[in-house]
Amino acid sequence: MKVQLFIPCFIDQLKPSIAFDMIKILERVGVEVSYNPNQTCCGQPAYNAGYWDEAKTVGEKFIKEFDGESYIVSPSASCAGMVRNGYNHLFHNTALHNECKNVQKNIYELSEFLIDVLKIEDVGATFNGKATYHDSCSALRECNILSQPRKLLSNVRGLELVELKDNTVCCGFGGTFAVKYESISVAMGEQKINNAMETGAELLISTDYSCLLHLESYAKKQGLPIQCMHLAEVLAMQ
Repeated sequence: MKVQLFIPCFIDQLKPSIAFDMIKILERVGVEVSYNPNQTCCGQPAYNAGYWDEAKTVGEKFIKEFDGESYIVSPSASCAGMVRNGYNHLFHNTALHNECKNVQKNIYELSEFLIDVLKIEDVGATFNGKATYHDSCSALRECNILSQPRKLLSNVRGLELVELKDNTVCCGFGGTFAVKYESISVAMGEQKINNAMETGAELLISTDYSCLLHLESYAKKQGLPIQCMHLAEVLAMQ
């Protein structure tokens, strides 16, 4: 099977190693990957900030960068959710309507692609430690991702996975929310980290690096002994 990669702009700029880890995982399970280096952003930042015209311009570029026939895999439920849902508002009954629908039906976040499409629950990963999992709002509410990451993590050799209290509650990042409402965002992040600490976990895992950036920043500032890792980073370990 051949798939196209979509690497979100913030991962490309801030932690590209996550993208390479995703490639390792996909190639390990026999998938051939291709990457269009002209890709940039799905338009989510502009869309969430209310700049829909600008988001549409970026979205048009996104749609044209993928062939519309092959699966598209991304290490971000947030971006996959934007394409599946936000693009309905931007491209319904436009000249790109059909091309948009083709892209929407083919885009998947990494864990749901492995579980729902490939039917693979064990990618041969090994990671010794105790971890808990953070459900991002986008994963839960936009992509219906809940069991898929947990199935994959439950098959990581050496990893003890414990559930996080109030796992459906937002971590406080929310894109520009964290900028506009800093004090509320920090308080929500504090609660999420406190819940993670109560589990005794050494590691907090999520499908969304944006959430992890927010949570990791708080944990580091407070000097708390918990590490944040993207799901792909854990699954790539052998």
